[in-house]
Amino acid sequence: MVHSVTVDLHGRTITLETGKLAKQAGGAVVVKCEETVVLVTAGANAKPREGAAFFPLTVDYREYTYAAGKFPGGFIKREGRPSEKEILTSRIIDRPIRPLFPEGFLCDTQVVAMVLSADPKTDPAPLAIVGAAAALAISDVPFHHLLAGLRVGLLGGKLVANPTYDESRESDFSIMVAGTESGIVMVEAGGKGVSEEEVVRCIEFGHECCKTIIKGIAELQKLAGKPKRVFESPAVNQELYKKIEDLVRVNLTDALDTKKYAKLDSYAKVDEQKARAIEAAGEENKAEAGALFDRLKESIFRDEMLKSHRRPDGRAFDQLRQIDCEVALLPRTHGSGLFTRGETQALVTTTLGTKEDAQRIELLDPEGATEKRFMLHYNFPPFSVGEVGFLRGPGRREIGHGALAERALTAVIPEEKDFPYTLRIVSDILESNGSSSMASVCGGTLSLMDAGVPISAPVAGIAMGLVKEGDAYAILTDIAGAEDHYGDMDFKVAGTKTGVTALQMDIKVPNVTAAIMREALEQARRARLEILDKMNAAISEPRKEISVNAPRIYTVTIPTDKIRELIGPGGKMIRSIIDETGVKIDVSDDGTVNVFATDGESAKAALQRINDICAVAEIGKTYLGKVVRIVDFGAFVEIFPGTDGLLHISEISETRIKAVKDELKEGDQIQVKVLALEGNKIKLSRKAVLKELRDKMKTGKNE
Repeated sequence: MVHSVTVDLHGRTITLETGKLAKQAGGAVVVKCEETVVLVTAGANAKPREGAAFFPLTVDYREYTYAAGKFPGGFIKREGRPSEKEILTSRIIDRPIRPLFPEGFLCDTQVVAMVLSADPKTDPAPLAIVGAAAALAISDVPFHHLLAGLRVGLLGGKLVANPTYDESRESDFSIMVAGTESGIVMVEAGGKGVSEEEVVRCIEFGHECCKTIIKGIAELQKLAGKPKRVFESPAVNQELYKKIEDLVRVNLTDALDTKKYAKLDSYAKVDEQKARAIEAAGEENKAEAGALFDRLKESIFRDEMLKSHRRPDGRAFDQLRQIDCEVALLPRTHGSGLFTRGETQALVTTTLGTKEDAQRIELLDPEGATEKRFMLHYNFPPFSVGEVGFLRGPGRREIGHGALAERALTAVIPEEKDFPYTLRIVSDILESNGSSSMASVCGGTLSLMDAGVPISAPVAGIAMGLVKEGDAYAILTDIAGAEDHYGDMDFKVAGTKTGVTALQMDIKVPNVTAAIMREALEQARRARLEILDKMNAAISEPRKEISVNAPRIYTVTIPTDKIRELIGPGGKMIRSIIDETGVKIDVSDDGTVNVFATDGESAKAALQRINDICAVAEIGKTYLGKVVRIVDFGAFVEIFPGTDGLLHISEISETRIKAVKDELKEGDQIQVKVLALEGNKIKLSRKAVLKELRDKMKTGKNE
């Protein structure tokens, strides 16, 4: 039986339907808004995965090009590996649902979201979050929370639920919010630098919208929900736990003191205590003892935080670690910066390129960018955490961290008309114990300014944490790895001195209030300003000149009707200029021509060729031309390549001549003056030039 529920979200109608498609899936929901249709399924295996040490959840979001009536680009006409947007959307679905599964549930679980139809206005990503929540709700999977998600746009001070593509592009702040009835569980945002109060306003509005959607999901669950399979989290072996606690608690507490021990030394001492605990428990209880040891370690961490008000490294809750900033480390790069915060270090470079270097992308959004001129790539080699491993292509984590840092810096990148370069930032993480994505933001700013990119303002980022038990909580500034792992919130905030440009928040408990987020944002703002001061000491503004290793850009504007002449048949003319001078040339539809050159002489030669081809005759101006054809009534003179004018027989000389050939021959170079422009015809005069020359000579003699 088909069941359907409709939700009115501030004028936008969202329909949830089940029972028609994918009926063998554990739970399947079709989400519709306008003409956008997303099918989302959820299911879990009946038995847990043997030897699983973590919850095996997989989320896959796919945008099929047929949904928008398109063919895939390139030679292969079928979808292949997920695009960057598909990976990022998969992460956005995964992050709010993963922490809400019951502890100890180890059955392979999968959520699949497929975009079946995409209209030109509606972004399917927020609908996929709703579909995932609804599919889990009606399935037998023991997921007992109702949640929802949507995008909120801040458009001219007005809050818009699930804005259209155009509205999102025009928004001062665009934020994805996911939440349960009792609180926010995930936030992902980017903007043009809005205040912390505006951020909270967006989040509160988004949470209210989530509650509206949750009512619709609850109704669908009543109509079509399957009975939830029985699952109880494994009981804790209190006797063994007490034995391990008595044996290692004192030494483990000491080992976790990262003020006393460096990170890797602390890890080694913790491993020693874990080995002691497992040995005492016996080989038959090895796995259980390891899990109980980890439970004890988390308990010690949280007790130290909430009861003793002490962080592992002894810092105050709002205190930053030591920060060091350097620029211009690498002589051949266009810009470089090294940002070190505690035991986290990012080496970040900036490369300037031409429009040809821009990334070509395919989106379902018909008006979306087809070329990307600013990109940030994040790399996390295994040695950064003292490990060894294969160097592969970027995984979902690397893509997600890079996208967050890119979003943080996008707001300050100059417009193409003001700085017509393609920009690529690469962040290589050399050490990691804390937020490396926020270190990438800070290092990215340093490298951009070192490269001479005229950013509108420096951007810094900071990661905040939260430990919460009941009404007691602690908000932590600049969290280290253990505080992220054992805490209840990872809250990354990036921005300038005046406002927030990017935000990412993941919460492991479903009852974090707006008041706590407001407090965390204010604490993050103070930390951000402190970091910006440290960065300012290394480099206070973008360099006035770009690197000598970077290509120079020279810009000229030509009439739009001359673009065809500059390019030439099949691109022959523009290719000849490029081959002869060694430059790169980019021609825009509005007549803007950018010449990219590594030296001034080649640029000068190319610009001269362009000016010759695209020059426009001006009345009253004198040109040195070449006679290209002689006729009975005059001569045609080329005043610049491809442009001829008529020199009438009466305008050749100050005295009357019988035949043009008596005065001129083809190939002669003569000075002519433009008398008139009549449509495409140019009237020239040599007589006027001769008269002016005679008058000047006469004036000189008189003087």
